Amino acid sequence: MTAIATTTPSIRIRMTPRGRRTLALLVAAPVLAVGTLAGAGVVGDALAGAVASSSTSTAGFEHITVLPGQSLWQIAEAVAPEADPRDVIAEIELLNGIAGAIQPGEQLAIPAHYSR
Repeated sequence: MTAIATTTPSIRIRMTPRGRRTLALLVAAPVLAVGTLAGAGVVGDALAGAVASSSTSTAGFEHITVLPGQSLWQIAEAVAPEADPRDVIAEIELLNGIAGAIQPGEQLAIPAHYSR
């Protein structure tokens, strides 16, 4: 009797840049949604029960207007000269939902801890 060898073909998945972005978005969306809701107090209130409070939030933002030719790097250096501009840019992008270039005349919120 002769034994027949069977092999399972290996499957190789090729991801295009668009596919990687889509996969990253699908993975990140629920995390960002929960983080946003938790930041707004929705998740915490839902889990702990709604608790009335007379305290007000002290978190505020300074808004700046983007000037012609100004970059996020220049803005980051101006609002937080002692901080790493890459960290400041990341916070500004996250706060304002920026995914690309900024435009002159655009209003940007600056995190409160960078306000002078």
